[in-house]
Amino acid sequence: MTDSPDRPEPQAEESLFRAPPLAEQERMVEALLFASAEPVSLSEMAARMPHGADPAEALHLLRRRYEGRGVQVTKIGDAWAFRTAADLGFLMAREQVEQRKLSRAGIETLAIIAYHQPVTRAEIEEIRGVSVSRGTVDLLIELDWIKFGRRRMTPGRPVTYVVTQVFLDHFGLESARDLPGLKELRDAGLLESRPPEAEEPADTRDENTGDMFDDDAEAAPDDGAVIFEDDA
Repeated sequence: MTDSPDRPEPQAEESLFRAPPLAEQERMVEALLFASAEPVSLSEMAARMPHGADPAEALHLLRRRYEGRGVQVTKIGDAWAFRTAADLGFLMAREQVEQRKLSRAGIETLAIIAYHQPVTRAEIEEIRGVSVSRGTVDLLIELDWIKFGRRRMTPGRPVTYVVTQVFLDHFGLESARDLPGLKELRDAGLLESRPPEAEEPADTRDENTGDMFDDDAEAAPDDGAVIFEDDA
């Protein structure tokens, strides 16, 4: 990877203590990334490391040290984390269990937000051609895959939606610009090439139920609270 970490703003006042050697700072950054369950930003590293330390330079050295290794230091949004090397991802596939699947409405809504962010609910409905269930958006927020963006400076000041760092991390993306194109989606079998008018089959369920995940009509309770289905 050719990206270099952005340096935090210089400290306003001189340190009364000498900063640790750069090799020791590199070890500190390594420990922070290894122990954290979430990606760590440079500002968070600087707040934890001794005054006068240079986490950006230490991170640069650490990335070079892990080049070609089984795990690598990867940039995720504005933060950094250890991740399995891309070419070794197949080793983890056997341990991954698919337990639930997004409904078509959920996938379409998430895709529209990812590719068109920041986007309002009205814009999502215009692109999909159908109304968006409140439950679909709420559950995407609950999954921490989307979040509220800035309000549009238009009448009513509607709120916008954008994808989160958790979404980028889940799909192994550095930013939303790394999303695959239409050709890549079709080649992977993730995009159907059927007419738009046939994309939304007749559905007898109430549009306002808020179901985001495909449910089993025979097993669902009367209150319609089931939002996931177990894969057979």
